[in-house]
Order: sequence, then C-alpha cells, then structure tokens
Amino acid sequence: MKKPAEVACPQCSKKVIWSTANTYRPFCSERCKLMDLGQWATGGYSIPVTDNFSNESINTVSSSDENLM
Repeated sequence: MKKPAEVACPQCSKKVIWSTANTYRPFCSERCKLMDLGQWATGGYSIPVTDNFSNESINTVSSSDENLM
C-alpha cells in the first residue's frame, strides 16, 4: 500500500499527512487555518503591482472608449 503524502503546514511548517481525514488540510490545525484567513482578510497577502502604463497610454485608451459610444 502507498504511504500517504506528507506536506508542511503553510502557516507553521509542521509536517501533516495529506488525507481526507485531516479536515484542516493543508493546515495542521484550525488555529493555523484561521491565522491564514486573517492574513488574507487584512491584506497581508498581496500581489505587487507595477505601473507599466504611462498617463499618455491611459488617455489614449479613454479616448478610444468614448468613440465606441
């Protein structure tokens, strides 16, 4: 029989067996699951945004949108 996969809890890095018996997977506990949810809720996790557009290109897009109306 195949040994169940073991993963690290994303919050505390504790080793956890990946199975349907673990209701908190991929977390090790409800506490780690709620801590992660709190990070998302408060904006702790975010994707960095870079400004690749100049004001001129934004104005050009806005002007072409007006022509569609």
